[in-house]
Amino acid sequence: MTKVKGFGEYNNRIMDVADYVTPTQGASVFCVITKLITTENQVQGHCPESEVKFKCDSDSTCKRLMSKPSSNGLLTGRCVNFNDTHKTCEIKGWCPAEIDEIQPNPMKEVENFTIFIKNSIRFPRFNFTKGNFLPNINSTYIKQCNFDFESNMYCPIFKVGDVIRFAQQNFTTLAKKGGVIGIKIAWVCDLDKAEDECKPAYSFTRLDAMSEKTVVSPGYNFRYAKYFKMENGTEYRTLLKAYAIRFDVLVNGDAGKFDMIPTIINMVAAFTSVGVGTVLCDIILLNFLKGADQYKAKKFEEVSDSHIQSNNSLYRTRDHSQHSIKTDEKFSNDSGAFSIGQYS
Repeated sequence: MTKVKGFGEYNNRIMDVADYVTPTQGASVFCVITKLITTENQVQGHCPESEVKFKCDSDSTCKRLMSKPSSNGLLTGRCVNFNDTHKTCEIKGWCPAEIDEIQPNPMKEVENFTIFIKNSIRFPRFNFTKGNFLPNINSTYIKQCNFDFESNMYCPIFKVGDVIRFAQQNFTTLAKKGGVIGIKIAWVCDLDKAEDECKPAYSFTRLDAMSEKTVVSPGYNFRYAKYFKMENGTEYRTLLKAYAIRFDVLVNGDAGKFDMIPTIINMVAAFTSVGVGTVLCDIILLNFLKGADQYKAKKFEEVSDSHIQSNNSLYRTRDHSQHSIKTDEKFSNDSGAFSIGQYS
């Protein structure tokens, strides 16, 4: 569960959580809006396109562009006046068309907003559940703490500016273009120790690091609208293009506990893989079981001294015979070559 708190001033308006946080509070993924481009009182109708790439001189130009997608509506193929200086192609849709070339400054108070994270993890195999509210956390501590890596490692309240710095990002740049920040909560628990030793570890990173390196679509933004109706039933809306910092709370956990049966199985598997199992079995069978003599008789062949001496004599006889054969060999220096000459 997540919750954001803070107030900011934007376009001469005071904005609270309901204005700048989307979607609604409590999700593990939420956005804090830093900048808005507002197009008010849009109604269904016909109007000139606002983008420069749809500038035209005649209807023929717009008819050629009809195959290209428009950002604000369906092209009609007509060239109409955008203002006193130039014309653009006409669209059918929500009018007037959005103009997002004028970029307002971001809401600077966002840096001091706070994020409250309430997290718990369960390891069903061990029937163990733990939350990030440690025993020393009480209402007094919550009201005055902010997370840091030195003195408040387990405080569940995070300043937006601190989170961005921990992720090694610049707040001003991120507030202008938007981005995605990951808040990682890792639970690595040794359940053989006391329950209080199982504590969360927080880390922070930018998840869309590649988007900041491209000029095509840098940062993070989205559009949404607020719809209204006039007394005569005509529907109109306010279109908002929001630049935001999106926070993704990512939780992972790993727990372990000593168990005799898996330990024995793993030891047997390890011994078998290196051949130790065979040696251990032989030691046990040859020395500790009742049938050790029978196993030893099958395992080994006993040889007497007289048998060994007779074998040695046989080997000496063979060596002498081979030596005699070698001394009787005759050698010739004739290479076997001969020449063919003319007989006289």
